[in-house]
Amino acid sequence: MKIGIAADHAGYEIKQKLLQQLSESGYVVEDYGNKEYDPTDDYPDIIVPLARAISLGEVQRGIAVCGSGVGVSVAANKFRGVRACLIAETYSAHQGVEHDDMNLMCLGGRVLGPALIWELTETFLTASFQKDVRFQRRLDKVLALERQSGG
Repeated sequence: MKIGIAADHAGYEIKQKLLQQLSESGYVVEDYGNKEYDPTDDYPDIIVPLARAISLGEVQRGIAVCGSGVGVSVAANKFRGVRACLIAETYSAHQGVEHDDMNLMCLGGRVLGPALIWELTETFLTASFQKDVRFQRRLDKVLALERQSGG
């Protein structure tokens, strides 16, 4: 599984740590930025390359970090095929994938500690969409909403 990762200034240090941890765990990781700390960057700009890569199928899962995680979640969900969610606890980290086929986990670099962020990351990346009839039916409805809205 190829993983994409992105962060603004508020998540930059966490992203750097995650890059190292993911690589050491054997994941193939693409860094979509920012490549250096920029205190004036804006989260909508940094999420575009990662969200586009997920939308185009260039990466299977993504992790985005901003101050709260809310901004990158809102912006990423503007891209067709991106199912981004703000995650702050382990149940949603796996259930979002298993039931809803979440493909982008958004984290708050200023509100979560590094140990929890790593636990959430491992949980998110090891979960799989359960192709139960009810979960697929619900996902199909979400995808239909996306098509209807022009997203």
